[in-house]
Amino acid sequence: MFIKKPVSVRTFIAFLMLLALTTRAQQPPVAVIERLHPNLDAVIDTHATVSVIADGFGWVEGPLWVEAEKMLLFSDVLNNRIYKWTAEKGTRIYLEPSGYTAAVPRGKELGSNGLAINARGQLVLCQHGDRRISVMNAPLANPEPAFITAAGDYRNKKFNSPNDLAVKSNGAIYFTDPPYGLEQGPEDPARELPFHGVYRIAKDGHVTLLADSLTRPNGIAFFPGEKQLLIANSDPQKPHWYIYDLDKEGGLANGRVFFNGTAIFQKEHRTPDGIKINKRGVVFAPGPGGVWIFNKEGRALGRIKTSLITSNCAFSEDYRTLFITADHCVLKVTLK
Repeated sequence: MFIKKPVSVRTFIAFLMLLALTTRAQQPPVAVIERLHPNLDAVIDTHATVSVIADGFGWVEGPLWVEAEKMLLFSDVLNNRIYKWTAEKGTRIYLEPSGYTAAVPRGKELGSNGLAINARGQLVLCQHGDRRISVMNAPLANPEPAFITAAGDYRNKKFNSPNDLAVKSNGAIYFTDPPYGLEQGPEDPARELPFHGVYRIAKDGHVTLLADSLTRPNGIAFFPGEKQLLIANSDPQKPHWYIYDLDKEGGLANGRVFFNGTAIFQKEHRTPDGIKINKRGVVFAPGPGGVWIFNKEGRALGRIKTSLITSNCAFSEDYRTLFITADHCVLKVTLK
């Protein structure tokens, strides 16, 4: 390229801005909406834009929208922090440490994972490093790393690493306990329980084992009406989503496969992870190739398809916005 005559600084800056815009326009989208069934059209626009609202983390998980503070909370599991995002101020550290409070250094997935709000309006955390379900002993608006243990063991044996949770309207907390927070995984010598369980913490603090047959229980969510519970199994050998009926005591009954993920796992090697279900019973389930969208009967309607490894998702208060934790960043997309 030859420049025949000098150009002004303003012209040169304008040229650089145009070049930057052109380059940005050539970048592939973060994600696209893949339509597998016509009923997807009632859930999300196939031309919806998926945008990145936060980036630069280790591994993000457990997104939670807090309407009272108009903020999104999410865990950076590798860096032992919770961040908050607001539309006005972007991202900042919310809580540190979030999942491991001991003085002895350790690695791997040591931070918090799943987050929820309990019946008292308190933050509830799945703490990988401390291997417990805890409650933050501080107001949501003024967080502090002060925790009260809601449950840390079953029959005097420490949990593996509580991963995700769902709070029932009666105050009971249902949670999963796979081995991912153990430094050496399922073979870690510190492991005390011989299975990976699904548990319920009653309002009085009593812990009940609900299931011990799932190989890698992970995401967990209630369907509207709280008569059924969905659990993701993040095992490459059984990459399924399971549905259970809830009996009168709040236990699990009639467990069965909601969606068999074997075929999709063979194409894209990522297992089921977190789950969220909207008020219409539509399931949003991070898994192979992005976030899968199922109707309440288990039919795949579509997928928010991305090359990023998606871990979990959360709705805004009105269910019109979906936030997605994906590897090192957080995504946002508008729903119908």
